[in-house]
Amino acid sequence: MSELKYKDITEKIIGAAMKVHNELGNGFQEVIYQRALAIEMRYADLSFEREHNMKIYYRNEEIGERRVDFFIEQKIMVELKAIVQLEDVHLAQAKNYLEAYNMEIGLLINFGSTSLQFKRLINQKYQSFNIPVNP
Repeated sequence: MSELKYKDITEKIIGAAMKVHNELGNGFQEVIYQRALAIEMRYADLSFEREHNMKIYYRNEEIGERRVDFFIEQKIMVELKAIVQLEDVHLAQAKNYLEAYNMEIGLLINFGSTSLQFKRLINQKYQSFNIPVNP
């Protein structure tokens, strides 16, 4: 089995999210978890941008932009939720963002359930051409 790309970084992110969920539990708004996760990721020595504007591309052309909850180590997109249960529509949305941003790896993290939920996302359509991520 091949090693997961950016496994060390995604493990740190998930670990930080687990600490937040263990401390706060479920029931808060997404922004509360976002703020707490930012604190925890600083303790984990992760470099990140919160609510980072990302350009969206279609056929290699910029068509707009959207904010991603976290952009970590200039490599990984993290989308947060604070809902009772992740559903297929949330996973599809996060995958669509990953493709539209042309990001290779992402995480979808849900703090709203009694147990932390997370999904590691891989963009099967990732193209390594040179689109500036942070112009």
